[in-house]
Amino acid sequence: MPNVTATAGTWVLDPARSSVRFRSKTFWGLATVKGVFGTVEGGGEVAADGTARGTLTIDAASVDTKNGKRDTHLRSADFFHAEEHPSIVFTAAGISAPAEGSGVVEIDGELTVRGVTRPLSFPAQVSLTSPEEAVLEAEVTVSRADFGITWNQLNMMPAPTVLSVTAAFHRS
Repeated sequence: MPNVTATAGTWVLDPARSSVRFRSKTFWGLATVKGVFGTVEGGGEVAADGTARGTLTIDAASVDTKNGKRDTHLRSADFFHAEEHPSIVFTAAGISAPAEGSGVVEIDGELTVRGVTRPLSFPAQVSLTSPEEAVLEAEVTVSRADFGITWNQLNMMPAPTVLSVTAAFHRS
């Protein structure tokens, strides 16, 4: 496998090539709601030793499940409370340099949803499409209750939410 350590410097998220998707079980685990956040931005810094840090900001109101009524409910105070908390923010305090040839990095940081911040760590696959472009891909499981999202009519939503993130960066 080629070197997957990004070049030191400042990197900017390419929103057109990046996505934050989610899926969550509902109806007592019998159905899966899937969606995407349409607006995401971010960036970061890679140090000379290959470690990195950065931020990914999601527009909470950009949630899209292809169901207008559900999307309005997700934007409401029952869920994201997008009017009062317009951004969902992940701040990566540390991204390890990948082990030689593995392409896997460990990301440690904090996720803020509805003004509540919790630690979040997960592995991600990194690939360099060129010396000036890198893509991180990760699947992360989060508990809505950890962020004060407790609406659960008739206990229909017992499972956590799974986020699938593709973050494409270019060196600025």
